[in-house]
Amino acid sequence: MPRMPRAYFIVFEGIDGSGTTTQAALLAKHLRDLGHEVTETREPGGTPIGERIRDLLLDPAVSLADAAEMLLYAAARAQHVAELIRPALQRGVSVICDRFLDSSLAYQGHGRNLGAGLVRVVNVPAVGDCTPDLVVFLDVPPEIASRRLQSRGGAPDRIERAGKALQAKVAAAYRELARERANAALVVDGAQTAERVSEDVWRHVTSLWPEIAQRRAGPHSCGP
Repeated sequence: MPRMPRAYFIVFEGIDGSGTTTQAALLAKHLRDLGHEVTETREPGGTPIGERIRDLLLDPAVSLADAAEMLLYAAARAQHVAELIRPALQRGVSVICDRFLDSSLAYQGHGRNLGAGLVRVVNVPAVGDCTPDLVVFLDVPPEIASRRLQSRGGAPDRIERAGKALQAKVAAAYRELARERANAALVVDGAQTAERVSEDVWRHVTSLWPEIAQRRAGPHSCGP
């Protein structure tokens, strides 16, 4: 098996119900089983401040302007990068993140019609040079994702309540983002069983290690 870079920043993206949380956890387990130190995290969230912002963003009783939603996601991300992601990568610890900047580009940029350009500008101070080595896009038809969410039970959160129309726009945005990322993106059929998806992700991720190692040798480029 190719040797893994010293620290790896991998993000999972997809519409609600695509399985990003499950697949992030499974990949982290694969890496730990090989002896790698891994930090698992999520967005919005990942830090005490980020989790408080998450509660506000997902609360179905809260009414937020689209611009306010975008700014709150960026604020949570700024704290996330400064407090958790950047320090972990600088220590040589790999980071597996359930959603990151592409979620804002897809949901607020395209889904809320704020424009990807504006979202990128707003997130410059939040992200800086901390960009993922690889983004795994789980491609799932909105109708399948919707059935999965319904099978979980419980009340839908504020974003989920926006309905299938938003999810369809977000799914299309993710496909475009994957094309833009080219060699730093992996698109996986997320409609398969969780086990099959995990096998596909693991096979592709390990095949990409030499290429990523060639692009970035030594410490992660996410500087202090």
